[in-house]
Amino acid sequence: MRKPILLFLIAASAHAAPVKVIRDKWGVPHIYAQNQHDLFFAQGFVQAQDRLYQMEVWKRAGQGRLAEVFGEKFVARDIAARKLRYRGSMESEYASYASDSRAILTAFTDGINAFTASRKDNLPAEFRIAGFAPEPWKPEDCLQRMAAYGLMSNAAAELTNAKLLTTLGVDKASILLDPQPSVDLDPIPGLDYTNLGPEILRDYLGSDVRVEAPPGSNNWVVSGALTESGKPILANDPHRTITIPSLRYIVHLVAPGWDVIGATEPALPGVSIGHNKSIAWGITVFPIDQQDFYIETVRTDHPRQYKTEAGWREMRIERARINVKGGKPVDVDIELTRHGPVIWRDTTRALALHWVGAEPGTAGYLASLSLDRAQNWNDFLAALRRWKVPAENIIYADRDGKIGEQSAGLAPKRSWRGLLPVDGASGRYEWKGWIGLDQLPRSVNPQEGFIATANHMIISPDDRRNLGYAWSAPYRVERIREVLRQWIDGQHKMTLADMGTLQIDIVSRAARETIALLRDIDNLRPDDRASQLLLGWDGAVTTDSAAAALYEIWLRRLRAAFLERDLRPDLVPVGERALTTRSMIRAISARPALDRAKFLLTTLHNAFADAQKLLGDDPSAWRWGTLHVVRFRHSLDRVAPPISAASAGRIAGPTPSKFDRGPIERAGDSDTVGVTAARAPSFEQVHGASFREILDLADWDRSLAINVPGQSGDPESTHYDDLITLWSNGEYFPLLFTKSQIEQNAGETTTVYPTTSKKGK
Repeated sequence: MRKPILLFLIAASAHAAPVKVIRDKWGVPHIYAQNQHDLFFAQGFVQAQDRLYQMEVWKRAGQGRLAEVFGEKFVARDIAARKLRYRGSMESEYASYASDSRAILTAFTDGINAFTASRKDNLPAEFRIAGFAPEPWKPEDCLQRMAAYGLMSNAAAELTNAKLLTTLGVDKASILLDPQPSVDLDPIPGLDYTNLGPEILRDYLGSDVRVEAPPGSNNWVVSGALTESGKPILANDPHRTITIPSLRYIVHLVAPGWDVIGATEPALPGVSIGHNKSIAWGITVFPIDQQDFYIETVRTDHPRQYKTEAGWREMRIERARINVKGGKPVDVDIELTRHGPVIWRDTTRALALHWVGAEPGTAGYLASLSLDRAQNWNDFLAALRRWKVPAENIIYADRDGKIGEQSAGLAPKRSWRGLLPVDGASGRYEWKGWIGLDQLPRSVNPQEGFIATANHMIISPDDRRNLGYAWSAPYRVERIREVLRQWIDGQHKMTLADMGTLQIDIVSRAARETIALLRDIDNLRPDDRASQLLLGWDGAVTTDSAAAALYEIWLRRLRAAFLERDLRPDLVPVGERALTTRSMIRAISARPALDRAKFLLTTLHNAFADAQKLLGDDPSAWRWGTLHVVRFRHSLDRVAPPISAASAGRIAGPTPSKFDRGPIERAGDSDTVGVTAARAPSFEQVHGASFREILDLADWDRSLAINVPGQSGDPESTHYDDLITLWSNGEYFPLLFTKSQIEQNAGETTTVYPTTSKKGK
């Protein structure tokens, strides 16, 4: 176990001012600096102390340089990253986030480099195992686009839709996909969609060496008129892939002009989710369409010429060299059309990606450098005019009692739906600018007294601006609203504890809808053990519930049977990507009663047999938690052999590496507010809220947070996994803000003496 550090000094310049860093009992660093440069130097230094390996892999993933340290299997990933890199004006890029973003990023990366230099002879263990050393950081390393790409999904959706279209036709594909607002697919007559599918994008995975789950989130804000304190309460739980170390890092930044606390990603400066002295905010993904594929017509006799309305045009070629550990370098020609990089091609077609990541200011979350300093609603809106990626529904509260929501993100104006690739040759399918912030959803002090979002369709069903058609099913937001309205109707004044209970709520409205179909069947046999088990269930997906276990197994059976009815076996995984529980239930409900009953009971009885194989013959002994567990898996599992260890750590259970933790039983599923989504065929949780915040506008020191498994990425640190027990029990730690409270709860104190980079002068 690492001993507490009392004082830490780094290469001090003659005029350096000390920066005090107080890490509280839960590993959160509170950084106190005398100026902005020193603040961000210290933030870079501190985050590298805890997460250097994670940060270095993130950087290399964005640079397209994983193969040179991990080998040949990452060459395709590197090529993808090179294709997605930003190619525009760096002056416009920096200016987009904040007027001083270049200076901030310079100081931040200088801090990372200072820590790395201080540890060059004693690198963190991950580097020794993986067999490489970190390299110096530059400000532009924080501006990578691969991570931003991972926060969008429309490119993959277009290819999924194209594959289903060519096999099912427009009508059947549209019913299966169920786009909202309700429209049909709109293929362009004569355009060839054959051989297109989501497998084309298998190497476009996001910001880590693992496969990332699609992002999601819940947030809500409640007016002070409804709370015990008389001030607003704001709650947010972003959902991403469950990893070790955590995706996010909690930090507190204090200097002249700065006093902000909350979560960032370790390789980025600032705070993307949290509060300052005056306002608080939280985010959920606003899944608008920020990507379009163009099918370019290519000359067979000149394969690098593509057709435009003005005639044939030469592709621009970039030569890239991918260095490969243990192998020869791979030279790649990256082809670029006017619409963007060519992702795939055959002899007559080239598929080019046009996406907002080619625009300045679209590195994820960095507009928070402006948001962090907002002091009121007008400042908040001004900062969100800079917010381009990821598109988010951002809730707001301030100390004066105002609550609100503003959806933000770079939204293209298009005259077509964006559900399928379009013709690149005609010039008829070009973006016509951007939909302004004032035209995106906004709410201020609603009469209902609260605002809640959960990636659901927040636009009107009549909206025809082609903002997007792939929203999350509304089960989570419906449950949030249900509980909040129950409290309001009962005249219950809400508390922080109430918000915590709601964040981990595991009542499934999807389960209730599905079981309602079962309840409508005439003449159900009273001795039918499967149906009777579900009919007596309240829909709470608890770990010890036999009914929950059967329902989750049945839901898998239902989805498979529903898809297999209309799709070839090889297309079932493609349909699985697009099918929501809500659209499936609607389609099943529309079937004739006898057909519906037979389908439901056949799949249910098959699921009952599956449950007996998985959990034993006696249903009274079945438990959802036996199947549904979470394991925190380190990225080294993907790039290095299993690391033997006598003990996996303080959490019991078999793990492949001394860096991993788990298994831990989990309640909930993908449709509950407390999201614990799994990826078939396993029931193991891979996606959910690793970070949560509950912010008290009456007293910042009463705010709560959790960041699992811990703040540190160092397995020798007490803060590597010390938050797992709190998280698994649905508990929080205090997100302290005032210095007196922080000092009373100090775990260790360090002092950093920043240096000044010549390039930053």
